[in-house]
Amino acid sequence: MSSAVVVEAPGAHRLEDHTPRPPAPGEALVAVHAVGICGSDREVYQGNRPEGYVRYPLTPGHEWSGTVRAVGAGVPDRLVGRKVVGEGFRNCQVCDRCHAGETTLCTAGYEETGFTQPGAMASTLTLPARLLHVLPEDSDLTAAALLEPAACIAAAVLKANVRPGEKVAVVGTGTLGMFAVQFLKAVSPGVLLVVATRGDRAAMAREFGATDFRTKDQELPGDVDAVIETAGSGDAARTAAALLRRGGRLVLTGIPAPGAEGLDPTDLVVRQLEVFTVFGAPPSAWAHTVRVFAAGLLDPLPLVTHELPLTEFSQAIDLVGAGDPKVGKVLLRP
Repeated sequence: MSSAVVVEAPGAHRLEDHTPRPPAPGEALVAVHAVGICGSDREVYQGNRPEGYVRYPLTPGHEWSGTVRAVGAGVPDRLVGRKVVGEGFRNCQVCDRCHAGETTLCTAGYEETGFTQPGAMASTLTLPARLLHVLPEDSDLTAAALLEPAACIAAAVLKANVRPGEKVAVVGTGTLGMFAVQFLKAVSPGVLLVVATRGDRAAMAREFGATDFRTKDQELPGDVDAVIETAGSGDAARTAAALLRRGGRLVLTGIPAPGAEGLDPTDLVVRQLEVFTVFGAPPSAWAHTVRVFAAGLLDPLPLVTHELPLTEFSQAIDLVGAGDPKVGKVLLRP
């Protein structure tokens, strides 16, 4: 039986029968293989996602993989049967930012799969076909369910513009941090340092290509060319900036709670640091992610620690919020 998770309101959800929505012109119907849960899904369930960034009642799920089952008018038939992942941001395609390829900055307002539009915690998902990215036929769809967070980090790595032989660092060792290590490893850095709050991810970081691993209370260098920050903790941005040489490049992806320690503008100006930020992934970052994944340079599977059926949605949400270092990526399987 087809089913879907519906979050009625903060703290209240149900499992209901799911009827696939036939694709309208320009759309595709995807059979969902797996869907990841991230901290923002927990925010949706708890009710602390910012106003305007969620619309109840809602089927969550913005990290997913699947297979195209049907397409609407105007969509190439050759998509049917293909393994795919899909962008979440529902951009307007006609504003200046969209024309510049910066679809996550669309001026028409925020709309995203799994937050304001029906998501993938269901047997099927119907969405604009232009958002799909086709995977190689032999792709592992369980691994591919993690390509959405990977694409957000790909956006950060592209902004960092790392060149072979440079000294680079990653602050944070969650899913995003481990993806950052893999993307940076593919660029052949001279040094790839990972900075963490605790040491439990040291072995995994080194397996993915880190040449050095330190906790933030240890002595840290100050001569790094580029840093990707993924932690989102209150002091992560300052920790990351302190690693940089003069003129170094910092890319922030974490969203800390209000009241975090800000970057010191005097320090930024005097050291002439370049600071970039990322929220979501434009199509170019998605294309880069799929290309790197298809080339075998990105291995998401070691990050997955739990796979549960949709019926165990509440248990999955609890796992994600438990703070247990043994809990990595949690997937739901429709």
